[in-house]
Amino acid sequence: MSPSRSVLLVGEGNFSFSSSVCRLGSESESSVTATCLQHQEEALRQEGAAANIQTIKDSGGTVLFEVDCTKLGECAFLKGRVFDRVVFNFPHCGRKSGVKKNRELLKNFFLSCVEVLAEDGEVHVSLCNGQGGTPADQPKREWHNSWQVSAMAAEAHLILGAVRPFESDNLPSYKSTGYRSQDKGFHVEKALLHVFSRSTSYTPVQIVQMEELVEGEKVYYNIPAELSDYVFRRFLCSDSIHPVKLVQDFLLEGFAERWPVSMKEEPFPFLISAKRLHTCHGVDNLQCYWIHPLQKELTFHVQEKDAACSNTKATLSPSKSDKVWSKGTECLQPICCHDVNLEVEGGLYMLRPSLRPQLEELLINKEDIDAAQPQEEIDKGSDVEGSKKEEACQGCNGASSLLFGISGVVFRSVPISLWALPAFHELLLTGVFPLESEPVKLILHELETLLSPYGVSIVTEEGGLHLVAQPMGLIGKVFSSDTADSNKHVTVSASLNLDLLAVLLFSVPDWRLLWSHDPRFLKQFSLRPPPGTSFQPFSLHPESFSFDISFWTGPAWEEKRFYAIVREASRGTVEQVKLIDTFSHPDLSQTSYCYRLIYHSHTHALSHTQALRFHKQLEVLLSSRLQVTIR
Repeated sequence: MSPSRSVLLVGEGNFSFSSSVCRLGSESESSVTATCLQHQEEALRQEGAAANIQTIKDSGGTVLFEVDCTKLGECAFLKGRVFDRVVFNFPHCGRKSGVKKNRELLKNFFLSCVEVLAEDGEVHVSLCNGQGGTPADQPKREWHNSWQVSAMAAEAHLILGAVRPFESDNLPSYKSTGYRSQDKGFHVEKALLHVFSRSTSYTPVQIVQMEELVEGEKVYYNIPAELSDYVFRRFLCSDSIHPVKLVQDFLLEGFAERWPVSMKEEPFPFLISAKRLHTCHGVDNLQCYWIHPLQKELTFHVQEKDAACSNTKATLSPSKSDKVWSKGTECLQPICCHDVNLEVEGGLYMLRPSLRPQLEELLINKEDIDAAQPQEEIDKGSDVEGSKKEEACQGCNGASSLLFGISGVVFRSVPISLWALPAFHELLLTGVFPLESEPVKLILHELETLLSPYGVSIVTEEGGLHLVAQPMGLIGKVFSSDTADSNKHVTVSASLNLDLLAVLLFSVPDWRLLWSHDPRFLKQFSLRPPPGTSFQPFSLHPESFSFDISFWTGPAWEEKRFYAIVREASRGTVEQVKLIDTFSHPDLSQTSYCYRLIYHSHTHALSHTQALRFHKQLEVLLSSRLQVTIR
């Protein structure tokens, strides 16, 4: 054990561990406070205790007696103090205590120690092999027969960051005592040290109120609450070290070796008009987040300041209730209420399910600019492009083309399952190629070269060629369409899911980690590691919790809205939803549904108590918004 600035040791027996820490840290600035539950006379009866206590005091440490590790906040000496490390070795209730009592001891200890733990501090708990209930235990006990250490720590919003062997050999004066309240040592040969740290707080649900210019109309609307944490995260900005940006850079560098690539980096509206849905390749009506605006204001110009910065403005409100957007003395009332059936009634706008409409608009605008530009300026601009692009164009088996691309977050209203993403970053590339160059083959060859080492394969499906990988499934598409001179040229496009590719190329265990606010996530990418570098989880072996929910509904049941409310109520911690049973009443126009929800989080400490709290909130929202009757 390496010394730290301040260490609190609880549940000490003969103080041999504390004295060993003092000896190891004698030349450092560490401060040791060693405590035990027994009164002083009882503690001194243990062999070697008096000498160990003296060693601690001689090194400048403090020894406290009659300190209950489950009530550290009540200790007068500890009030107002925080520690960089809190250590509890081989906790045990004593005598023939069962696993339930020892689990309770652990939970109460964790809840207590966070009162004296520094914000960036660690909690160290050593357990005998098999007790912890994690995969690190070999052999691993059945879950119900373990102490469930990670689940108990989650009750105090702590996450398990590391599990390593308990290295008693490095502590020559340490002697384990106290097994079942006897002067007998624990089995430390294969014991494990569990290291915990604080989890970040759950992101509150917000109403994101938007103002965007869409096809000449200024539109005011609310981002759906379950999507509020997926907007304005700026993962793809130029100085980003986020893995989705690293994957995009990797892909663009690979394509640039064959073709010049022109990326459009300006922000685009999240909103598109409903009439553009037909241009979203492979996206149907049911996958769209339909938006009914709060108010529309027809305008045919944008102020210079707005045009220079963005077509989007947003205001955040930390409330779960529906609110109106206000600016100065303006007051915008909703055109339709929150509970309107948008899928039946349709809508004027939708959150962009694809970037293809924006890319097509950019290409049309570019053609208009090129058509209005004098030929000599075009020729001059071509000369400035440089020799590299010329060489790239000439080296493509006769194919001469420039790839245009855009990237950004898109939104899909999908059921909740392990690899269903309601929001992800799409990279969309397109180019016009000579037909004889077989451009689809060229694009596929480039993608195979870049991605096949990571398990990506290409399969032919209806509507195009799909890129797939296990276990996530579809991660991209390549498709072609005719041009005006379809006998000579063809337009080829590639759409890639950067989020799933980041999960694949960096071995991230859960796509939701990509959206984590925890600084420990991005820290691993600070040096811009190359694809193939495995991500090391900062939350090990998080537990999952299963809850069922049953309710009666009317004839107009919308499962899509049910998923939206689950995402909102659970703060994204539900990773799977399964329909278990349905029953239609023979006399009433009602149907009973039973769903099983799996709560699981790699980003936050998720305890049984917290999962149950989310589940109760789900019942409240379902009753109020969908008018279901909870069974």
